[in-house]
Amino acid sequence: MKPGKNDSKLLKLAMEIGEGYAKKRGFKDFGVGISPKDKVECIYRLLVQDGLIQALAEDKDDGPNRKHKLVLWISKQLPPEHPLLN
Repeated sequence: MKPGKNDSKLLKLAMEIGEGYAKKRGFKDFGVGISPKDKVECIYRLLVQDGLIQALAEDKDDGPNRKHKLVLWISKQLPPEHPLLN
């Protein structure tokens, strides 16, 4: 899994959109005390539960792979001409 040059920006965008999606689904706001690692896991699990992304295999279910899944998810949501995809 080789990171792309815009993966960090794509992950940030995925987290923003994922957080908004979670709020629309009835989740409370992520508090200041919630770690980024926990936010990634929560958003990842919500998207898996709702069938928006496929779950990772148990032996591959870790932080870096969850982040990668979120980057892939947001990449598919953006139009092909989006600057972060170039």
